[in-house]
Amino acid sequence: MHTEFLKNRKEMKAGIHPENYRLVAFKDMSNNEIFLTKSTAEAKETIDVDGVEYPLIKLEISRTSHPFYTGKKKLVDTAGRIDKFKNKYSKFKK
Repeated sequence: MHTEFLKNRKEMKAGIHPENYRLVAFKDMSNNEIFLTKSTAEAKETIDVDGVEYPLIKLEISRTSHPFYTGKKKLVDTAGRIDKFKNKYSKFKK
């Protein structure tokens, strides 16, 4: 069965896959957690992780800080957008 699969498989199409698929460091700015994963995302900065330099993508929230994944009810808002929203629309409260 395995040899039959190998005979019938098709080659991947050439020229449609991204060339810059590489390991990228993603940093959650709310808790400073860093995780590595493959990505084609463009990065302007780099970061050194365990002696290796990786492109850096900064995130405001990730799986390490989002309430759905952490089980915590409070969302940490480093940019202060929640407070700005509440202040802006507090005059409409009944």
